[in-house]
Amino acid sequence: MWTWITIAGFAILGAWARYGQSILVQEVFGRAFPWATLSINVLGSFLMGFLFFETLDRISMAPSLRAGILVGGIGTYTTFSTFALENLVLLQDGEALKAALYIGASNILGIGAAIGGAWIARNI
Repeated sequence: MWTWITIAGFAILGAWARYGQSILVQEVFGRAFPWATLSINVLGSFLMGFLFFETLDRISMAPSLRAGILVGGIGTYTTFSTFALENLVLLQDGEALKAALYIGASNILGIGAAIGGAWIARNI
């Protein structure tokens, strides 16, 4: 149960960080290009890659705290970071084809689902 509570607590921080960074980046660079989301995805992916392996190999911490930071905090800050980490693991495991399929399917199906959702919302 403690893991669930830790994840929820860090999720609040991740959501606040995402919202705050979105506001800041949009004020600085505007909204003509999705710089805010891009910056969140890049920073979140870096943090996920760094902290996943740092807390696996070097820093000892309670599993509930690790889950809170990685799943709750960074995962809420950007789910793209989890996507990036999963592809990194596939590539490190020599599964380049699976990584390519995952990347392609995620983009095609995700964008297709957004188009489908928008179409349903506008036409029903």
